[in-house]
Amino acid sequence: METVYDFELPKGFVDNNGEVHKRGKMRLATAGDEISATRDPRVLSNPSYLSIAVLGKVITELEGVQMVSASLIERFYTADLAFLQDMYQRINDIEPPVMTAVCPECGHTFEVPLNFTREG
Repeated sequence: METVYDFELPKGFVDNNGEVHKRGKMRLATAGDEISATRDPRVLSNPSYLSIAVLGKVITELEGVQMVSASLIERFYTADLAFLQDMYQRINDIEPPVMTAVCPECGHTFEVPLNFTREG
């Protein structure tokens, strides 16, 4: 069973030096991740912060960034936050993440595994 997934952010995190960081890793969430996130003071004062607190726990790596935290994720573009929230939902679902695709030539519908990194 795969427990860590690679991803590439659509926009990328821009650090204080102007460098853009796009590639990272997200692990499957544990019950403890979700429970401890609900105890975060920022979540207690603003329940909308929950997804940021959880992502701060399950994103284990962002290429070129020393440490990933909820405070860092606050600085992500909204497109990247939405991407990561969707990825979190998909990888922590009961079923492995897949996408329905349609062959452009014959119209056959089939499922393909989701890959959160872009090639090229």
